[in-house]
Amino acid sequence: MPGAFEVRFYLGGLWQVIRGDAAGLRRLDISDRGLMRSFWAIIWCLPAMAISWFWWRALFLRGMPSDTEVGGMFFLRLAMLELANWIVPLVLVGLMAWGLGLGRKYYAMVVAVNWLSVPFAYAYAVLSLLLLFAPGLTGLLSLIWLALMIGLVFSISRIFRIICGPSPLMVATLTMVLIVPTMLLSDTLERFLGIYPG
Repeated sequence: MPGAFEVRFYLGGLWQVIRGDAAGLRRLDISDRGLMRSFWAIIWCLPAMAISWFWWRALFLRGMPSDTEVGGMFFLRLAMLELANWIVPLVLVGLMAWGLGLGRKYYAMVVAVNWLSVPFAYAYAVLSLLLLFAPGLTGLLSLIWLALMIGLVFSISRIFRIICGPSPLMVATLTMVLIVPTMLLSDTLERFLGIYPG
């Protein structure tokens, strides 16, 4: 598992790329091994995910009868949702990259997106904590949540532009294929798994 120094090194490279410096890509390991190791980002995100899950549990219980209890199965279903939201968009982007003949550029996209998930997971976890303990700030926090989403879309599009070249249509399509299915899949799976807050 990559250590904190290595993760900071990758995130530093991503920050360079987002600022438009293609040299930042050289700080990412886009080899076969680096591709597989980038999925350790899921483990790095687990503490942040857990915070978000406890907030989601509180939101879920708010819309249920007062004697409702949720246990380990609820969190298992949330974990299944997270895993699907992580993997399915990458598969869809992979199919599109294959169709567009992007070859190993797909490796760079996966590595970048996986490690980019780490800072955003913790940013969303902070918001979840604030929503949990300061519900009176919901309006303001919703705006911050939206700003984070815009920041995520902007960051991904900047990264894809450096990786794939200055083709606005291709970059926009790949970005939307990564983002939009996640939102649709989340809503569908939340209802199917019975974890949608009423």
